[in-house]
Amino acid sequence: MISRLAALILRLICWRTVLVPPPGPKSVVLVYPHTSNWDFPLGVLFKARHRMILNWAGKDSLFRWPLKGFFIWLGGVPINRRENTGMIRQLIDIFAQSESFCMCITPEGTRSKSEHWKTGFYQLALATGVPVGLGFIDYGNKRIGVERWISLSGTEETDLALFRSYYADKTGRYPEKAGEIRFK
Repeated sequence: MISRLAALILRLICWRTVLVPPPGPKSVVLVYPHTSNWDFPLGVLFKARHRMILNWAGKDSLFRWPLKGFFIWLGGVPINRRENTGMIRQLIDIFAQSESFCMCITPEGTRSKSEHWKTGFYQLALATGVPVGLGFIDYGNKRIGVERWISLSGTEETDLALFRSYYADKTGRYPEKAGEIRFK
């Protein structure tokens, strides 16, 4: 029922979805570009439409009453970004303890303009050996999805070149806010 409702809403707002299923029970999904608060509800509709169990990290200040329970139900994992709390180590442990786990990460870490991608998703995928889904929210073509899965090479420039090539035609709601695809 929820899947059909999400599909209907997406059709009514003229958005199309694409999903190539993950190659295994554990994965990291990049979501790029991330430039708008509207990315979240579109992501929730995509998740519901495809009946996917996806987790996402958000700053812990989002996880306050009255929305805390709702965000956790949606797969949210609160992260304290004010101090170095070992987020990647915590996620590695969750991957190790879980039979299936899919973590969605926006590599920019913010909706604001960033000069580079954060490396957490990269470290996490390499440490756990899971595939990386190339997820996108393309406002230019009104498409949202995950249509490609890769295994990281471990050579940053090689992998960044692949990301640049793949995301070259994907447009955020505010293109000028899309972060440059590079590491610090």
